[in-house]
Amino acid sequence: MKSTPKYIFVTGGVISGVGKGITAASLGALLKSRGLRISIQKCDPYLNVDAGTLNPAEHGECFVTRDGAETDLDLGHYERFLDEETTRDSITLSGRLMKQLIEDERAGRFLGKTVQLIPHLTGAIQETIIKAGAGSDVHIVELGGTVGDYEGLSFVEAFREFAHKHRGDVAFIHVVYVPYLLASKEFKTKPAQNAMRDLRGFGIIPDIIVARVEHEPDASIRRKISLFGGVPEEAVAVVPNADTVLRVPETLREMGIDRQIMDILGLAAGEPDIAQWHDVVRKATTHHKKYVSVGIVAKYLDNEDTYLSVLEALKSAAWHEGVGLKYEWVNAEKLETSDNNVLDVYDGILVPGGFGTRGVEGKIKAADYALTQRKPYLGLCLGLQVAVIAAARKGGVARATSGEFDAKSDQQVVYLMESQKGKEATGGTMRLGDYPARLTSDSKVFALYGERDITERHRHRYEVNRMYEAEINRGGITISGESPDGRLVEFIEGTDHPFFVATQAHPEFRSRPTRPHPLFCGFVRSLLIR
Repeated sequence: MKSTPKYIFVTGGVISGVGKGITAASLGALLKSRGLRISIQKCDPYLNVDAGTLNPAEHGECFVTRDGAETDLDLGHYERFLDEETTRDSITLSGRLMKQLIEDERAGRFLGKTVQLIPHLTGAIQETIIKAGAGSDVHIVELGGTVGDYEGLSFVEAFREFAHKHRGDVAFIHVVYVPYLLASKEFKTKPAQNAMRDLRGFGIIPDIIVARVEHEPDASIRRKISLFGGVPEEAVAVVPNADTVLRVPETLREMGIDRQIMDILGLAAGEPDIAQWHDVVRKATTHHKKYVSVGIVAKYLDNEDTYLSVLEALKSAAWHEGVGLKYEWVNAEKLETSDNNVLDVYDGILVPGGFGTRGVEGKIKAADYALTQRKPYLGLCLGLQVAVIAAARKGGVARATSGEFDAKSDQQVVYLMESQKGKEATGGTMRLGDYPARLTSDSKVFALYGERDITERHRHRYEVNRMYEAEINRGGITISGESPDGRLVEFIEGTDHPFFVATQAHPEFRSRPTRPHPLFCGFVRSLLIR
């Protein structure tokens, strides 16, 4: 194998959100199953420096990498499909590159030259691609949005220039959408034709076209897209909606897309071993007689992708435990004024992360209910903090709160970390990425992990105030995991409770379909024995 990587660029047309990320991740999984070293990268044209300040209700979850980058949710797809950890090099936003270019210009590093989008920004984009792909056999690059978006033009030009410089080492995949008109009962390829024409207009000819459809079309669609797209018919993959996105690698394999890519790039490797994927798909699509139900007490309810990794971790744990999963969203704001019995219908309660005061009393109420009623509870990040507040109130701190919710309170059982003071409104400054923790040897979390020293990813500014530890203990909660120096509370659990576990971390980011996270598996098992 050559030391220089091969590159695959994945672009999209017609509409965004059509499945470029799943396509890129699925192809990467197929190529990895052949024994190739795969790296992957998302290029987003936003002028944000990172995804940390983006509205989760609009853009979905902010996925955090091991080295603390706040990124697009597609990196979660990459990690789950490839079972490889991404880094800050795996995400490139226009804002970060432009910020660096301006800083370099101000520092005189361009020696008086005019700084332009071409060649300076396009050159910077290409540098990130080379850096992110170093050491791999194949590097996959996904472009956010659709070809033709004004903000993405520099990236498309950078890809074209890159292909010109690396002839024979680059392949292009264009993902398009083919709508179905119910009134006339026919598929319409014209939007896809226009999207392919746009790409050719920028000097890029796709090698593979992936056509997303709502359901299985007839063979004429593939022939038509081949004709107007300028690619062989066998280089067109028609991918209908699936019962699970985990089926997409199988679909691409059945259509021979991985073999097409191997031929286009001149790659030599063994046949793919996708037995593991077959097993995952089988588990994901099995209809179980036994189901468990989870109430997810949340505040960002406009976009389910806000909690994408949480849902995927829950689903993977349920498959692993051989049980069906039913989940419902419980509006944290409405829970503030409703009766607790609305939570009676669920086998367990999960409180995920979040920021701000809206709905927080509803989350505290849910934690208090689970603690009092001995209902299984899993708290993630904010889910730990609201549980501590609920316990402190039960333990005698009547007005217990967090400094995030009431900065003037004199009963902050959760308060701002010393290292975070003065940074509350600054992006990219939270406690981010992988941090170690040491678990108490006789705790439930130790039994679940099977080891005392563990690592999880974090994204928070506030921590438990240990001055209130006695009151928290009286309220029914004990600390079961700390930072190695013993300062920070990383895990808590109910003192006399079948399963009341919370962590300051985001374990959902480390869960995989083939390797579900032990906390989620333990939570699901606790629902089965109720």
